[in-house]
Amino acid sequence: MPHDHDDFAGEPVWGLPEALPEGEKILWQGQPAWWPLARESLSFWWVAGYFAFLFAWRTIGGAATESWVESATAASFFLVLGLIVCAILLIVALMQAKSTVYTITNRRVAMRIGAALTMTLNLPFRKIANASLGLRKDGHGSIALELMEDDGARLSYIMTWPHVRPWKMKQTQPALRCIADAKTVAGILAEAAETAVSEPVIERIPARQPVAAE
Repeated sequence: MPHDHDDFAGEPVWGLPEALPEGEKILWQGQPAWWPLARESLSFWWVAGYFAFLFAWRTIGGAATESWVESATAASFFLVLGLIVCAILLIVALMQAKSTVYTITNRRVAMRIGAALTMTLNLPFRKIANASLGLRKDGHGSIALELMEDDGARLSYIMTWPHVRPWKMKQTQPALRCIADAKTVAGILAEAAETAVSEPVIERIPARQPVAAE
């Protein structure tokens, strides 16, 4: 995906805060599509429908005491307010999509997220318990990552929104939201995770120092 903006020109690797360690390679990188992001994570059509309902409700109610034209004119306030709110939602979706980069390597999933406060989530495959794919008819979809439970710090739903699985607040599931060709990306993720998890982990244990006899 092209990335011709200069907002993150200081990154050693696009979407990552530091250069890749030896042996690690990027398998896929992408960003959310702004319009699906507005529809799904920001509930664009629900918000638009809400203000349309308010307009219709005020128009029908006011028609009992005034003409339809006068009633619709008075109710047009809700249409104007709705247009403003919907425009804000579209701007937020554009900003989120532009500032976000999802990366899949042969060792982890990295997510650079946040339009105002940028942060990067590094999720090693060995910390991911399961991944689920939500696929739309147009090929866009979201991949939610269920993390293993441990005693470590949990992700904040609010801080990582909208890059999370909706309504999973008790145990936040970070998600690659509204990406194109999500089925293919899910295949890349599954293959990389299976390969990484099957590799043996060798830990170095320091040798005990001999105890001097007294």
